[in-house]
Amino acid sequence: MKDNMDTADAMLTTAGSLALVGSKPTRDAFVVKRIREAGMVLLGKTNLSEWANIRSPKSTSGWSAHGGLTRNPVRLTHSASGSSSGSAAAVAAGYVPGALGTETNGSIVSPASACGIVGLKPTVGLVSRTGIVPITHWQDTAGPMTRTVRDAALLLNVIAGMDAEDAQTREADERRAADYTAMLNEDGLKGRRLGVVRDL
Repeated sequence: MKDNMDTADAMLTTAGSLALVGSKPTRDAFVVKRIREAGMVLLGKTNLSEWANIRSPKSTSGWSAHGGLTRNPVRLTHSASGSSSGSAAAVAAGYVPGALGTETNGSIVSPASACGIVGLKPTVGLVSRTGIVPITHWQDTAGPMTRTVRDAALLLNVIAGMDAEDAQTREADERRAADYTAMLNEDGLKGRRLGVVRDL
């Protein structure tokens, strides 16, 4: 669980900042509540780029004053990117099968790409942002970060849905799929040609 999502237990919610150390949320973020209701166990909070990368225009991706620098477990000398760097690294290292990240502009998909995992930024309004440290309500969303596309679909099944406290999600129950795994097709790329850029 990225450390910008409220948890009303002993886990701190700091957004990577020393300014929030010791603050105690009174309730779980909506997505955390959904995760718990589904019977999943939260193993901990993951580091992130401080304040989800809005601390400074020149901040180091994956670094926070509270958690230090997140290392890329695939290649320690490479960036884990950000801002959901800790979530991506935890999944890539095999500590957890899945984690949640948040994204305004690349903060799920960029670290997922850097760490070789699956990252999905849902359409804004499909997943609630209640209880998540905000950047902008026009772009922010939470999403799954997993080792497989199937696991991402399973996690999206849990977190997608309407939240009365987040007006952007008012149509989420009508827009969401009943089961995102039903859309998966093992032969979806059969007969397709893919291009790989080897040098830019």
